[in-house]
Amino acid sequence: MKFTATLAEKQAMRLQAAVLFEQGLSNREIARRLGVAFKTVSAWCGLWRSGGIDALQVRPPGLPARLSDADWERITASLVAGPQASGYDTQLWTLERIADLIEKLTGVRYNSNYVAELMHERGWTVQKPERRAKERNEQAIANWVAEDWPALKRGP
Repeated sequence: MKFTATLAEKQAMRLQAAVLFEQGLSNREIARRLGVAFKTVSAWCGLWRSGGIDALQVRPPGLPARLSDADWERITASLVAGPQASGYDTQLWTLERIADLIEKLTGVRYNSNYVAELMHERGWTVQKPERRAKERNEQAIANWVAEDWPALKRGP
């Protein structure tokens, strides 16, 4: 069974290694005590020697985020204000419009397909508008259902 440590656990292990480096223990002994590969400890030792304890900081995997928290606050405020407040003709957000808004506000360009994933990560969900004619007359529909429909319906 393979164990995968969290970022916090990895950081704690590197800090333990730094303490052991300062005590003058060999890399082999540190690897044995921490239960990691000798090569890993050697790499940590090189980092520690060149940059001290700060060089041993664990960084999250992947590329850094292209948008900051402040960027997302501005984007969210614009989304909540509505599309017309951002200069669009109708009161309907589409992925293309959101991608355009992100580019206008931050200069960062995303494919509209990826925008759906970004929005989902931040708790936004897809909402589909009801398709109804502008000319729809609810009263006329209710009258038809009450008066005309029973006459057309088959059966007793």
